[in-house]
Amino acid sequence: MKALLMALTLVSVYIVPASGQSKPEQSTTKPEWTEADRKYLLDNLIRSKEELLAETKNLTKEQWDFKEAPDRWSINQVVEHIALYEVIFMNEIAVALQMGPFPDFAFHDPDSNFVDQDPKGLKQNNTTDFTKPFTITVPLGNNEGEHNLAWVTKMRGESIEFIKTETRNMRAHYINFGPNVHQKCMMIFAHSDRHLRQIKKVKAHSDYPN
Repeated sequence: MKALLMALTLVSVYIVPASGQSKPEQSTTKPEWTEADRKYLLDNLIRSKEELLAETKNLTKEQWDFKEAPDRWSINQVVEHIALYEVIFMNEIAVALQMGPFPDFAFHDPDSNFVDQDPKGLKQNNTTDFTKPFTITVPLGNNEGEHNLAWVTKMRGESIEFIKTETRNMRAHYINFGPNVHQKCMMIFAHSDRHLRQIKKVKAHSDYPN
């Protein structure tokens, strides 16, 4: 399972709708994690959590379970999917930290690779493309929506607390020599933002229950 989760890193590149510490091309300088980086992550991890809470506040069961079409996800399933990926991201971060830093690793991806290239959500993504041959991120929809939301917010709270108190160089710890931990944290809220757009699309459907 750990090998699968680390392999996911190479393909599950979610992109970020805000500007952080960015470089236009790959750099060979040793990266440092700054207080500005910490603030950037905290601002966006908290913002995306609050936006998710706002979009799902006081939903009825009918609203949680509404689908635009039989092959589309309900809001309940979208939130469950976010929760599943929070588990994956947190596992990858934990493994990277346990492996220790690689301060002399010369080739690291710039943050610009994680800046949102599809802010209008025009690209179609299939979650199983990132997890083949497994379907670990496909939501079952068996839990109540509020339970999935509680799952997300609990884990997001742990991520926020981690960033608040961490003193190690998060740009010197790498996930399978792909994104560093700072960039993986960017992917946490970038993933939420992409699915927040999906939730808003569901709610804007003409048949969405009032």
